[in-house]
Amino acid sequence: MTVDAELPAGVPGIDVPRLAAWLARELPGSGRISAIDLIAGGRSNLTYGLTLDGGRRIVLRRPPLGHVLPTAHDMGREYRVLSALGHGTAVPVPTTLAFCDDEEVIGARFYLMDFVEGRVLRTREDAADITPEQARGLSDALAEALAAIHTVDVEAVGLGDFGRPSGYMERQLKRWGKQWDSSQEAVRATGDTHDLPEYDRLVARLAERLPADAPARLVHGDFRLDNALARLEPRPQIAAVVDWEMSTLGDPLSDLGLTLVYWAEAADAEQLPVGATITSAPGFLTRREFAGRYAELTGFDLADLDFYVAFACFKLAVILEGIHARYLQNATVGEGFDQIGGGVPLLLDRAHRTLDAGSVW
Repeated sequence: MTVDAELPAGVPGIDVPRLAAWLARELPGSGRISAIDLIAGGRSNLTYGLTLDGGRRIVLRRPPLGHVLPTAHDMGREYRVLSALGHGTAVPVPTTLAFCDDEEVIGARFYLMDFVEGRVLRTREDAADITPEQARGLSDALAEALAAIHTVDVEAVGLGDFGRPSGYMERQLKRWGKQWDSSQEAVRATGDTHDLPEYDRLVARLAERLPADAPARLVHGDFRLDNALARLEPRPQIAAVVDWEMSTLGDPLSDLGLTLVYWAEAADAEQLPVGATITSAPGFLTRREFAGRYAELTGFDLADLDFYVAFACFKLAVILEGIHARYLQNATVGEGFDQIGGGVPLLLDRAHRTLDAGSVW
């Protein structure tokens, strides 16, 4: 690759000349960067599309700008799990290309992977050309992808030390509690305030219900339809599961609980500012049906699913509070961030209602 003055203009979070020089060293012969753009949709790690000479497309992932939660956005972990799953597993993932540990290149660690052709399906408008039969097929395909993640032989793919499954849910409660405190400090520093008394009561209720350790299994950490690339032809399928920044070894039902929190239905009285509202369109499985299909595929016991859904509400509330903090610092890239903070009290309330009912349904 020749690094010259013909490089495209920069975008937030990318130093194009430094990136081009690094790419020339790490992937010689890949061609000059002819275009670079921010791929829409990311509210956490930033995802960019790079077009190289000859039209080849590759993808760059880096942490967000501004306020970053401690221990979050580890590019090395995301690169490692994608690389492991890309060799002989049933989990659909992009092919990794290179990892950069030198923050001097673009200001943060990052990695490159192949571009995967597929659609990010998020809103009801995205369902305009999707038949009910295709919607059901996509629902089944997503359940199959989640089951494939949770039944991977972690030792066989080299991920046996990817996390500490013992005490996983207890550590998760503590970890996200610390993230909440960090985000609250960042919010207060901007002069904004939140009155969320239900947060502390929810943490106490979850601590009382912590389940026994589950066997060590790979968890994605943020599994939902719009964190996947979908194809409709020749049949509905998940072309790739993306956004693995929170993956580890732990309790697989924590993934299922979060997926169900994200999953919208037509009868829902409230809509969260994240997740794929497209699942409320005709043909998509209901939350109950999705959980049932997952149970068929894995054989896992879902008797305590109410706890996992309430925990997922807690976790997502913390994540949204972190994004809200970055928005208040004017450190977000993209649209829709002004709506994120409003989702926090909705999630806390949903968690309490789920625990009160003792049922997800």
